[in-house]
Amino acid sequence: MLAETSFLRVEWQAPACVGALMSTRVGGHSSAPWEGLNLGDHVGDDPGAVARNRQHFSAAVGCEVGWLRQVHAAAVVPALATLAGPFEADASWADAPGVACAVLVADCLPVLLAADNGRAVGAVHAGWRGLGAGVIEAAVERVAAAAACGAHRLVAWLVPCIGPARFEVGPEVVDALGGGPAFRPSAGSSRPDRYLADLPMLARERLRRLGIERVAGGTECTATLPQRYYSHRRDGITGRMAAAVWLKR
Repeated sequence: MLAETSFLRVEWQAPACVGALMSTRVGGHSSAPWEGLNLGDHVGDDPGAVARNRQHFSAAVGCEVGWLRQVHAAAVVPALATLAGPFEADASWADAPGVACAVLVADCLPVLLAADNGRAVGAVHAGWRGLGAGVIEAAVERVAAAAACGAHRLVAWLVPCIGPARFEVGPEVVDALGGGPAFRPSAGSSRPDRYLADLPMLARERLRRLGIERVAGGTECTATLPQRYYSHRRDGITGRMAAAVWLKR
């Protein structure tokens, strides 16, 4: 029950020993309102359907997947440890083949990381709360340490997320993330204190401060493509996609 469009392959500057992909909602076993390839086991979907969908995802990856219990914070854990049961964390890293780092999303920004020496990878769940908590900085530190290299040796892919034309936020988000050009007033809102936030720009700013210049992706909006992506902001009750990165055997 999978289609050619069930997975997006990543086009970035990672070494050949690194694998990466993102799932879409196309295909799978879930019924409405989670219709498609829902990988979230916490959104009310039939557990059997989710299990079958996760089997498809693992088969596409080619190894076990280290699922997390995401809490919009900054904890980073070894992906290998998650195979014994999910940890409360929003990022994971791996420095050996056999397990994929993965994050679940339905508007938040997944950031995939790889060291250009091929020695470590990481996956980050970066919504606005995670960005404010420093999850990108924490993950970059762990991946760079595992790869025994400087942060500037990492490359990144910004996976599709809610885009700057649809991500309306309040002043508390602007304040939490320090304002700047990633925020602009929401002209279409009935409230004067609403802003449109650019998650990919916010992530790029943080990666640049850490010395990471090779950053791809961040151009597709999950909220505007309902046939391809789940979106919590658009639909409320909905499924989850996953982005994963791993070291090949």
